[in-house]
Amino acid sequence: MFLGIDLGTSEIKLLLLDAQHRIVATTGEALSVQRPYPLWSEQHPDHWWAACDQAMQRLALLQPQAMRQVQAIGLSGQMHGAVLLSADDTVLRPAILWNDGRSAEQCQELERACPTLHAVAGNLAMPGFTAPKLQWVRQHEPSLFAQTRRVLLPKDWLRLQLTGEAVSEMSDASGTLWLDVGRRDWSDTLLAATGLNRSHMPRLIEGSEASGALKPELARRWGLPEGVVVAGGGGDNAASAVGMGAVRPNQGFVSLGTSGVIFLSSDRFRPNPATALHAFCHALPGTWHQMSVMLSAASAIRWVRELMGLSSEAELMARIATLSAAQRAAAPLFLPYLSGERSPHNNPHAQGVLFGLTAAHDAASVGYAVMEGVSFGLQDGWESLEAAPGSVDALSLVGGGARSALWARQLASALGVPLLTHEGGEAGGALGAARLAWLAVGGRVDEVCTTPPVSARFEPDAAQQAELAPRRQRWQKLYPMLAEAFPTPARA
Repeated sequence: MFLGIDLGTSEIKLLLLDAQHRIVATTGEALSVQRPYPLWSEQHPDHWWAACDQAMQRLALLQPQAMRQVQAIGLSGQMHGAVLLSADDTVLRPAILWNDGRSAEQCQELERACPTLHAVAGNLAMPGFTAPKLQWVRQHEPSLFAQTRRVLLPKDWLRLQLTGEAVSEMSDASGTLWLDVGRRDWSDTLLAATGLNRSHMPRLIEGSEASGALKPELARRWGLPEGVVVAGGGGDNAASAVGMGAVRPNQGFVSLGTSGVIFLSSDRFRPNPATALHAFCHALPGTWHQMSVMLSAASAIRWVRELMGLSSEAELMARIATLSAAQRAAAPLFLPYLSGERSPHNNPHAQGVLFGLTAAHDAASVGYAVMEGVSFGLQDGWESLEAAPGSVDALSLVGGGARSALWARQLASALGVPLLTHEGGEAGGALGAARLAWLAVGGRVDEVCTTPPVSARFEPDAAQQAELAPRRQRWQKLYPMLAEAFPTPARA
């Protein structure tokens, strides 16, 4: 039995996987985000640990026999977050999260200070990454920065509580801007640019390697055997790819979660920072991946559902499904930048826009505009990836938005690539984390990293592509016209 722990932004998820690839049980605990000022996004690590403990105790109560058979634990988690620790590993401040946009000025400073940044880190400096966050702390909270003796990513802070070991792995470390992604090692030059050195960093391993063993007192508390191995694990998207079996070149997935992601595996380091793409290490040795990221995806559907006072996303999707072709063509257009944007604009100050509203529009029309706007944003990212025609047979579709067949069909048409949903696809990073745990205790990649059975296949539809094309052309004109008008919020 193998246990996956996925530390997300809105929830921590636990998943038990057996050696026949059966998901035995899942559970989770909700998490909340604090936004004390414009652009800020924070969580306190203590809340992660409390949620993890609650979920583990529940799993121990529901599945005591399975828990006694666990051989290894794998970790997945939200990337880029900065957990600052003192010399005795006390948390010094709430963690600054991946969708925090306060450090745009520090990004510009890093770009100027490190001419080799793009070649070494494989990425532009963006506020979501960890290094600009530390530069912000260095400038705005200097006494706290002076106390900082260690910086950990969210899942790696969780590992520290589980094992007592300060360890990270290549896929998550790639999102810090401190890693030499091609060499798979910390870069002394990039660390120095933010006033840090290797002593501030955890030890690096591959995601499929063992990082330590679960503390005996925790094993007793949660009904686990002694000596349970804790694997390196992976950043949330790399772990999701492992869960979907996307570990070979030109295999990948689309994620419709809180954020939107298109992920393509590669056997080499392929940086392309000009289009705000991410080039990261994968969670397996000798593999890399490219990734386009938009910061609001299924979360935009949740936002419009709440705005309209509807009971569920399913109700909103049902209303959207009643629209005629003429009503869809007359719907407003939506720029889905509710939390700023990464690929391809790299603009933390970008905002959401509903354009073309009239008194004739209702909840269904606005909901359609939001769904379509997210699809168009993902299409921007797909085109930025510049995959060779015919090189990608299909992409897996994961995340909460994957539950909507309506959205899946539209997105397949927008991207021009078949999309596949899979059994267990909703498990996301937790399934990949469990698989990485399996690998850490001797599993083979070919037996562990299989593609789960296909639940549904959505083909691009020529008629829908023809319907979307003129709206896509109008949509693409909006951001260039409005980019200069987006305000730059000041700290409160």
